Amino acid sequence: MKFPKITLLITTYNWVEALERVLDGVCQQTVLPDEIVVADDGSRRDTAAFIDHISEIFPVPIKHVWHEDRGFRRSVILNKAIAASQGDYIIEIDGDVVPERHFIQDHTDVMKKGYFVCGSRVMLQQDGSVRLSHCVNLLRLKLLRKFVASIEPRFSERHVRGCNLAFWRADFISVNGYNEDIVGWGHEDREMVYRLLHSGVRERRLKFGGIVRHIYHEAPSMVSKSHNYSVQCDTAIRHSKWCENGISKYLLYTNRVPL
Repeated sequence: MKFPKITLLITTYNWVEALERVLDGVCQQTVLPDEIVVADDGSRRDTAAFIDHISEIFPVPIKHVWHEDRGFRRSVILNKAIAASQGDYIIEIDGDVVPERHFIQDHTDVMKKGYFVCGSRVMLQQDGSVRLSHCVNLLRLKLLRKFVASIEPRFSERHVRGCNLAFWRADFISVNGYNEDIVGWGHEDREMVYRLLHSGVRERRLKFGGIVRHIYHEAPSMVSKSHNYSVQCDTAIRHSKWCENGISKYLLYTNRVPL
């Protein structure tokens, strides 16, 4: 069977220094993705200038998908970025997590048709040290990683983190991607995963590998969290497999996405 084409999807917003650290980590991967798509939720021009510069020397193609800054619209920019992607399999991280050099390799080791993959993260404190409770997430152990991935877990939404999440592009499109009714911080990944589960896609856990270190920053505004959680709960209760306001409107475009 032909090995699937891998897209590494990176979200970003007005933090070039962090994005530079993330891309430096990607450059050192033992297995490189086939492409990188940067989903830019309205950053200033300095982000575009940095991506233009690094694209000239980077070992894999980088595509920059941007839209106007109209507040936190992560669901929208992720849909646009995935519509512009060419990969069969999407590995999604945030622009504030630095991947360990085996990150892509570990993800490809556990990917499987009919499954999405939930990874974890290592939280760094303001001084750069690792939170004690997250030390276990630094361990990379192949046998334990394979064992955990082989056990189909009872689903728990708390394991779903968009900073370390992977899925088949076709599965994502089949549920119409991210729900753009979710605006502002919180719950867009979990709501989408519920629809994957309802459509028959199952979960695998990536532990003891797929390591990312989350760069410290102040907590985002959570004013929309309650509304977004209600959208997620509605999806869970109704057993919804589809959202109306999703990726489908961008899929008429192959080489560019309307801004």
